[in-house]
Amino acid sequence: MKKVLLYVFFALSGFVAFAQSDAEVANPQLKKANEEKARIEKAEQRKKLNAGFSDSKMLSATDVKNQGMTGTCWCFSTTSLIESQCLKNNLGSFDLSEMFSVRNTYLEKAKNYILRQGHAQFSEGGLGHDLINAIEKYGVMPESVYSGLKPISETSTNSHFAINKDKADVNAATKPTEQQVKPTAPQHNHVKLVASLKQYLDSILQLKPVPENWVAGYEAILNTEMGTPPAKFIYNGQEYTPKTFASNVLKFNANDYVYITSFTHHPYYAPFIIEVPDNFSNGAYYNLPLSEMLQLTKEAVNKGVTVLWDADVSNDGFAQQIGYAYDMSSIPEKSRSKKDMINGEVKEGKIDADKRQLLFENLTTQDDHLMHIVGSNISKDGKYYFNVKNSWGEVGPFQGFINVSEAYFAMNTISLVIPKTALSKAILEKLKLK
Repeated sequence: MKKVLLYVFFALSGFVAFAQSDAEVANPQLKKANEEKARIEKAEQRKKLNAGFSDSKMLSATDVKNQGMTGTCWCFSTTSLIESQCLKNNLGSFDLSEMFSVRNTYLEKAKNYILRQGHAQFSEGGLGHDLINAIEKYGVMPESVYSGLKPISETSTNSHFAINKDKADVNAATKPTEQQVKPTAPQHNHVKLVASLKQYLDSILQLKPVPENWVAGYEAILNTEMGTPPAKFIYNGQEYTPKTFASNVLKFNANDYVYITSFTHHPYYAPFIIEVPDNFSNGAYYNLPLSEMLQLTKEAVNKGVTVLWDADVSNDGFAQQIGYAYDMSSIPEKSRSKKDMINGEVKEGKIDADKRQLLFENLTTQDDHLMHIVGSNISKDGKYYFNVKNSWGEVGPFQGFINVSEAYFAMNTISLVIPKTALSKAILEKLKLK
């Protein structure tokens, strides 16, 4: 996740280094066929999980992952968006390295922290545009080339739950117990890493002038904790650098993505820098009226385009273990029912831009967590849900996915990253985009 350390460290779905078999290395076509077979099987399984809805639109998505004990949901979710775009554009199925981009973003955060003399956010968190920026500047590589994991002997595989000390554990009742969760593969854990990085930067700031070679010491910590990524690598028999892999294989173009938000304290149809702590790189997002942001997202899904979603998940309306998220802000706490959530009988309040703004300004709604909208479901009584891919492992009845009501989306969204192809001509004109 991001700033909020509202982590759910589920080990149901572990990180592995997805190495290719010898046969696949010798025969790239076999590898491609095996990947396509696995993708189809996963898609069929996902359809079965959503069979209880009257209408489902399941868009192409790669496997659910587990961000482990890290605040890097911004990278997992936006990387998932890039992978889905590759599937949509018939470029193939990819398992991209989140930690290569996380590592590069740690470097960008360090440079920002030094230049601002320590008066800047330095944490694991970020927003969706940070991943887009990282790929544009540094490129990207497959998970099989760089996992960012330490050797198994140095990595804990215990199952943990950790939350922000300043927040109540609002989802405790919906989390699986440790007995239900069996550790499998090594998990990412950046608690020690981030503490070491910040301690190093603070020590550098004590020196005047700042040493010219301070980056070397910083990267040495990254190499120790995450491993050293290769400058070049072989993929399907061809040699690439991270940048040539991004441009030649993924056809990546940062200009293909648009950043969207909706708040009333800035003019509509113009970009502004979202005032949240994890926006360390001062990313600007186009401001739309709430109704238009909601409609744009639904239209994107209808067009077969997935969407990066940044939202507050600290309230008790978000229940990954149940598989649903509802806006309960208008329901008295004593009247909130887990049974109603499971049965889809939650009486949500109306979507209200002014109330949404108030919740943002009084710091109730924060940028807790980023996820990936990969479809929609409509219940038998006509209720619409966004089908959302999370990065907490294969948790809950939908195995890592959660169904988010329109009201929850509207009241809790902080920002979106949307492929430009999903935007209508009218929206493009309003935003003065080509």
